Amino acid sequence: MEAVATWEKIAIGIVVLVLLLWWRPGMKAMFEQSRQAENKDWKGVLIPVGLVVLFVIFLLSTV
Repeated sequence: MEAVATWEKIAIGIVVLVLLLWWRPGMKAMFEQSRQAENKDWKGVLIPVGLVVLFVIFLLSTV
């Protein structure tokens, strides 16, 4: 596999920068809503993440 050319690195950097600037207003609003939320539902995050971790451990143990 060939190394990435300099112009490709610059193009990827520009694309990432444009995407970050494009998504910035939405991310700012999302973080503000998260700070103001009364009920922080950590179970809704921790249970799926825990299941994924257990599945990865299972896959690694079967190798």
